[in-house]
Amino acid sequence: MTDNTDMPAHSGPEQNSPVPVRYGSISFWHHLLVVLLVLFVGLYFGSGFLIPLSVAALSFVLLTAIIDRISLWHPGGHQVPRWLAQVLGLAIILFGLGGIVAILASQADDVTAAFPRYQERFGQIISQIVRFAGEDVTARVTSELAEMDLSGLAAKLVGGAGSFLSGFVLVLLYIPFMMVERSPMNKKIPLAARTPEAASEFSRVLASISIGLQRYVGIKTAVSLVTGILSYAVMKPVGLDFAETWGVLAFALNFIPTIGSMMAVTIPAVVALVQFETLTPFLIVLFGCGAVQFVIGNIVEPSLTGKSLNLSPFLVILSLTFWTTIWGIPGALLSVPITVCVMIIFANLPATRPLAILMSGDGKLATGEEAPPEVPGKPQSPDGPQLKEETE
Repeated sequence: MTDNTDMPAHSGPEQNSPVPVRYGSISFWHHLLVVLLVLFVGLYFGSGFLIPLSVAALSFVLLTAIIDRISLWHPGGHQVPRWLAQVLGLAIILFGLGGIVAILASQADDVTAAFPRYQERFGQIISQIVRFAGEDVTARVTSELAEMDLSGLAAKLVGGAGSFLSGFVLVLLYIPFMMVERSPMNKKIPLAARTPEAASEFSRVLASISIGLQRYVGIKTAVSLVTGILSYAVMKPVGLDFAETWGVLAFALNFIPTIGSMMAVTIPAVVALVQFETLTPFLIVLFGCGAVQFVIGNIVEPSLTGKSLNLSPFLVILSLTFWTTIWGIPGALLSVPITVCVMIIFANLPATRPLAILMSGDGKLATGEEAPPEVPGKPQSPDGPQLKEETE
């Protein structure tokens, strides 16, 4: 008789092996489309809840970066108490958000009221330019300008900004509770993990993600603030209308690479063109704000952020289009910060690190090196250099 006692051992692995995922199957794509559809619908109809929450989350990341930075101060040889660092950090965030809200709220109606005057002046300038093209072209352009409703466009923009500002109370409500939850969360992680090794690994990955997010949000906010202040310093001496609003706009648009910088220069330059009778203020605003954007965007910011904003240009446009479609103007301002935060999180998780590489511009992540393959027994290698670089 033949001994068949070894047959189950031979066939067991084949029977117990997991069924591979068939990415080309109809079932897979059906489930993927259902998940994406539910996600899109949730983002669209939940915008009233998710936009303030996103702003609060980014503000909280900035707040933790400020608090940790203040805690390192040693005035008079004494370290700043943790509670004082938290109070100072919260005061800085509230002062900044309150200042933005105050400026936009005080000038929103005036900007809307000034648009008809700007439209008339803009029509005169365009008519003078196209007059050399002939009477037919001039008449057609004049007719098109007469049908343009810049006042309605301004009202929509102000309305979008108003809905964004209406969530300011929710943002103020979320931030303190996030601060309170920060310390207990560090104690919950070891309790939720199955093993001490898993708790240690999760804490390490979470710390690496936190450092990356704080570094990006902190540097980007500081650079954007300098951009807004310098742009305001160029526009205010010229006597440009609503220079404070355009300075806040330059600060906000700096979070959008390339396109935001172009808009931050074009909008005040066009306002200067239609406000003044001479070209001198227009040229000052155009070249002055353009120089600020060029120096900060191409010299200062890359030297500070390194590869933390190494996004694919196509992904920038795609995220801008997607979030603007879903959330409108607030989505446009939050699109790139959200995408960068997602990429930082993906880069620090071994399972999603390939997605972060695809999202990057040249395959290099924040470490400035090619992402090495995951080595068994050395889980720290993908994230270790980044953590070391950022802590230094």
